[in-house]
Amino acid sequence: MSAKTYEVRTYGCQMNVHDSERLSGLLEDAGYVRAPEGTGEGEADVVVFNTCAVRENADNRLYGNLGRLAPMKARRPGMQIAVGGCLAQKDRDTIVTKAPWVDVVFGTHNIGKLPVLLERARVQEEAQVEIAESLEAFPSTLPTRRESAYAAWVSISVGCNNTCTFCIVPALRGKEKDRRPGDILAEVEALVSEGVSEITLLGQNVNAYGSDIGDREAFSKLLRACGRIEGLERVRFTSPHPRDFTDDVIAAMAETPNVMPQLHMPLQSGSDTVLKAMRRSYRQERYLGIIEKVRAAIPHAAISTDIIVGFPGETEEDFEETLHVVREARFAQAFTFQYSKRPGTPAAEMDGQIPKEVVQARYERLVALQEEISWEENKKQVGRVLEVMAAEGEGRKDGATHRLSGRAPDNRLVHFTKPAEEVRPGDVVTVAVTYAAPHHLLAEGDAISVRRTRAGDAWEKRHAGPQRPAGVMLGLPAVGVPAPLPAPAGGCSAVG
Repeated sequence: MSAKTYEVRTYGCQMNVHDSERLSGLLEDAGYVRAPEGTGEGEADVVVFNTCAVRENADNRLYGNLGRLAPMKARRPGMQIAVGGCLAQKDRDTIVTKAPWVDVVFGTHNIGKLPVLLERARVQEEAQVEIAESLEAFPSTLPTRRESAYAAWVSISVGCNNTCTFCIVPALRGKEKDRRPGDILAEVEALVSEGVSEITLLGQNVNAYGSDIGDREAFSKLLRACGRIEGLERVRFTSPHPRDFTDDVIAAMAETPNVMPQLHMPLQSGSDTVLKAMRRSYRQERYLGIIEKVRAAIPHAAISTDIIVGFPGETEEDFEETLHVVREARFAQAFTFQYSKRPGTPAAEMDGQIPKEVVQARYERLVALQEEISWEENKKQVGRVLEVMAAEGEGRKDGATHRLSGRAPDNRLVHFTKPAEEVRPGDVVTVAVTYAAPHHLLAEGDAISVRRTRAGDAWEKRHAGPQRPAGVMLGLPAVGVPAPLPAPAGGCSAVG
């Protein structure tokens, strides 16, 4: 009898992407195998939805997908459907009421229960809904099926202690809980021994790490400790909160060679009035002060951000303050969002909801300004020599253009001419930038050098078998590594 197949569909933030790696690992540990690439919808024996409660119309999207699977499941009695993640944590019994053909509903705190719940649903022939109110086991203790052989997420904390009025995530992910530094470093060392050369430290509010264990400098110490791990070439982290961004972290970034010159720090608004209404515990001056310090310590740092346009009560003057910060900060990239009500958040009940047409007009002005700045900042890269780590899936047109793609140390996307010698994902290619566009760089000449790496060896070993494993299906366009990083959601505290 052949093993049962599974498919995981992931929506939302990078925390969900990492959770899906755990879900895949759990299922494979229980004897399931990933459905082969090209498997049609509804053909896997188990379909798992890892949901997001932050994205606009997240519930409509889920129920639309579930509706399409209903007739397929009716034709295949052994098929099972599971729904987990933030929307499952929030809606609980509603999911089974609206979609009674769902077999399992589980929350953000008990993803380790998925195989048991699937088996219980099969034996008892009824839906299993199990939502834990607090974390049962830190996800890092669970089996994992990593989506990349050369780059990996490493979770350092879960939960969030902030109370931003636009965000429901703390209510769904719980209070911040930190992992012990020794456990984090042991996981990083194990990954490096397997060939991983880039890690991204992950938390809902990553630089608040240490508050749970009583050490305000724990995060900077962790960065420096990562710098001492032999074979670890690149360290990134996402996402910090301006309130907790301290000088010791800037010093650790500047003084630790493998911590990359890249920072994603959510702004959300440039207006002190709006920041107060959002319950963001910093103001414009504080934010720009951090940017100034980072640039002084790390001149080539690429800084990106999140911005919400049209928050309730935002005036034209408030919006102009946001444009002012964008001009001053000169972000390499900004993820911009039009405010929309998120049920269950204080902001959804606030007076002063902005008309859609006003929000749209402001959004377009912001995007136009940021596009101009991104292009100007990228043009400054022309002529620079960069070490680019080759990546999978970063260049959609690479086959037609005979190029490869990857990320520079500052996480800028670089498309480069394919060298004569073989380049595998994870290998490092040194190139000279010849052209800049707003969202990518081109290196059209011959590569200066190609360095084969242990990460490339790991990728080659993984893909040496007869069949490439299918990747986790993301609900969002990818913008980085590993697997790659989804565009942050403006209302999700996983990004600030």
